[in-house]
Amino acid sequence: MTTAQPRPTILNAVIPRNWVTTLVLVVGFALLTAVAAQIYIPVPGTPVPITAQTFAVLLAGASIGSRAGAASQALYWILGAVGLPFYAEASGGWEVATGATGGYLFGFIIAAWVVGYLAEKGQDRNVWSAVPAFLAGNTVIYLFGVPWLMWSVESITTLGDAMAAGFTPFVLGDITKIVAAGLLLPVAWKLVDVVKR
Repeated sequence: MTTAQPRPTILNAVIPRNWVTTLVLVVGFALLTAVAAQIYIPVPGTPVPITAQTFAVLLAGASIGSRAGAASQALYWILGAVGLPFYAEASGGWEVATGATGGYLFGFIIAAWVVGYLAEKGQDRNVWSAVPAFLAGNTVIYLFGVPWLMWSVESITTLGDAMAAGFTPFVLGDITKIVAAGLLLPVAWKLVDVVKR
């Protein structure tokens, strides 16, 4: 009995993969996430800003696969944790990495893996499967982020407070990012198919 090989993700189909290109892509997506973190809007009443990070996280998994996508976000977390200004508002350091938004940052690693895994199953090929794949990744981020926010911020004492501070203000933006990513990947696959023909 043979196990099914994962399908190539979009960048695997375009760029021949070896350890050098994988390393470059992992570093590249870590840096992309750092750049996306600087696109932020502070939200009154919560330490969690609106950022473009989740878009970069979703694309990392879908573009380079589960292991490399997760590695890119682990590298992003590590580089910020050691003090590079990679987090929102050009912040960094251990206190930020484990602070109020630490759960979201850790969730990025798992979310990139989940989206990458689903992309390796071919769920990034059309809008109707890509959008749920990205929604699953986004949900993972909240599953880590919201409870950590409640645990780490003294003024947030209930799950309702945590949802109001760490989930509700971001829903509309997240839907926009999920739909954008869900449209982008299938279009990219169509272009790859055209070029290969």
